[in-house]
Amino acid sequence: MNLDIHAAVVMAVILTILGALLSVWSGFRAIRKGRKVAYFRLSRRQVAAGWWTIIFAVFLVGFAFLLGRFGEPVSYRLFPPSPSPSPTPTISLTPTISLTPTISLTPTITPTPEISYTPTPTGTPFLPIVIEAQFESTVTPNPAAIFSPLVFSLYVNNYRAINPQKVFQNPISRVFVTYSYDGMTNGAQWTAIWYLNGQLLKYETGSWEGGTGGAGQYELNLPAEQWLTGIYQLVFFVGTDWKVVGEFRVMGEPPTATVSPTPSLTRTPTLTPTATHTPLPSWTPRPTDTRWPSQTPTK
Repeated sequence: MNLDIHAAVVMAVILTILGALLSVWSGFRAIRKGRKVAYFRLSRRQVAAGWWTIIFAVFLVGFAFLLGRFGEPVSYRLFPPSPSPSPTPTISLTPTISLTPTISLTPTITPTPEISYTPTPTGTPFLPIVIEAQFESTVTPNPAAIFSPLVFSLYVNNYRAINPQKVFQNPISRVFVTYSYDGMTNGAQWTAIWYLNGQLLKYETGSWEGGTGGAGQYELNLPAEQWLTGIYQLVFFVGTDWKVVGEFRVMGEPPTATVSPTPSLTRTPTLTPTATHTPLPSWTPRPTDTRWPSQTPTK
């Protein structure tokens, strides 16, 4: 059984109060017995002992109050607690990387990232050189800046996650990230990088304007059909140093994108007039024309 300083102080206060109650009971009992003694000196001595016992009970009550109020802080000064090591986030990367891009004749909705990410053998996050080349800030970041563990949820209220989860089921449209921070410097370069199954999905870099400390939120907003099944990771960098890593999993197939057909113009055929045949005038014998007499055969 592990007994810490707080539990020891509480136990000591309880025992002191029990001792005070026992002393009060013992004192009243001694006074009652002393009044029944026939001899004056013995009765007086018995009653005096009872009152001293009650006074001792009052002292115990005061000691219990002081022990409960100042016992724990004084104990921490005499026995300073040893700092417990903070857990180091471990990154489990299971990327499937193909160095040779494949060309598919069928167009897909998933965008192809411009920057390829190759994880290091130790699994330590690093800032791609292509993103580092886009830095514009000249303010030196505070190396002691810290971030709390990242919390993922579908809804937030005043920088607080509502029903945080590690696994989300399709269909979804966006995922919120909430966190707290301290030791930041306004104007310092910060970067947020999203990975999907080890492949770079999205990133953002710019100058920090959130103040020294406080609470913040971030989000990943994608069309419903682009939330593919897999592990999504978010890495926060301050300058070139990574500060915190968080991940969640998306289960289920995303909905299929519906493509609306575009109406095409249909040409209306025009009628071409066809040629009509006009009959030639028939031959009409003129009045002056006399036919040649035909020869009448003789018998």
